[in-house]
Amino acid sequence: MKVLSSLFVLLLSCSLTAQNYSGNQEDIDQILENITDFSTAVMQSDYEAIAMAYTEDAKIFPNNRDILQGRDAILAYWTLPDGVQTPYHKITPVEIEILGDEAYDFGYYEGRTRRADGSEVGWKGKYVIVWKKIEQEWKIYLDIWNRIQD
Repeated sequence: MKVLSSLFVLLLSCSLTAQNYSGNQEDIDQILENITDFSTAVMQSDYEAIAMAYTEDAKIFPNNRDILQGRDAILAYWTLPDGVQTPYHKITPVEIEILGDEAYDFGYYEGRTRRADGSEVGWKGKYVIVWKKIEQEWKIYLDIWNRIQD
């Protein structure tokens, strides 16, 4: 009975973190690639690539901040001060749903920031992204995230 209970708990925990992707596989694959490329751009401080991941009229909803709109505002938000880096950034989608030329995904993110003095701080949270397909390329239209406190 103890083995059965353990197996049930294991199966339940796996189903809670299982990925659920729905829609055209080619579109899902492109969104997954864009997610990976976004994290790479963040870790390489490639601010132009980060901004170009968004539509021209995109909006971001950073934690504890006003809504920021447009690539220029998004570029300014993501640009870190001199000496500050993000050596680790990972996005883990839980669900992706393709709805024609729009899609959404939600999941979790995590990372570390290295301050100018060399100290590091870790963070994690949850997010929702609305995607738009612009000229056969998926771009982020709405991006909202909130930190999860340890």
